[in-house]
Amino acid sequence: MRLTVFGATGGTGRHVTRQALAAGHRVTAVVRDPARLPQIDHPRLDPVIADVMNSEAIRPAVAGQDAVVSALGPRARRDAPVCADGASAIITAMRAEGIRRLIVVTASGHVVDAGDGPFTRAVVKPMLRRYLREGFADFARTEQVVRDNDLDWTIMRPPRLTDGRQRPYRTAIDRNVRGGFTIARVDLARAILAALDDPTTAGHTISLGY
Repeated sequence: MRLTVFGATGGTGRHVTRQALAAGHRVTAVVRDPARLPQIDHPRLDPVIADVMNSEAIRPAVAGQDAVVSALGPRARRDAPVCADGASAIITAMRAEGIRRLIVVTASGHVVDAGDGPFTRAVVKPMLRRYLREGFADFARTEQVVRDNDLDWTIMRPPRLTDGRQRPYRTAIDRNVRGGFTIARVDLARAILAALDDPTTAGHTISLGY
């Protein structure tokens, strides 16, 4: 397929881009920092430097694509929230170009649901919400932006991300994974590409964990 990846040089975006290229897809990688582009070099990679907050600027990057992945996120806690505003601009560009398939990465930490055990609900999640208040608020806004449109969207909710090696992982639809406290970015990327190949994931959240 023809795939556009936003945040392609971030921790998750690099894995999505590399795995998509290895699977034979053509990837348009939209990035904010051109200095990071040389980290990925491939004949089916089309790098684009654009302001993801500007829907008109990113329209050419989504035009004619089969799917779009947003792996946007701040590089540090001190950075301003980018996910909700980025998702809004991406959706506007996609609608303008008639592109429907969208996958957006948020996090499982900002949601408490039936998939969480009692200790997670009572202790872990409240602590995370205090410590990561601004980031989680951005994720909540992002999910609302994504849900409030008629695209074929899927929201990926990973727990704490690591740089570990590939291993078997668990997923849950529309609820958190019980005891799934971490996942490696390489496996999150695998799950994203698997969701792209599965139309039944449209309109749902997918949580992950080991």
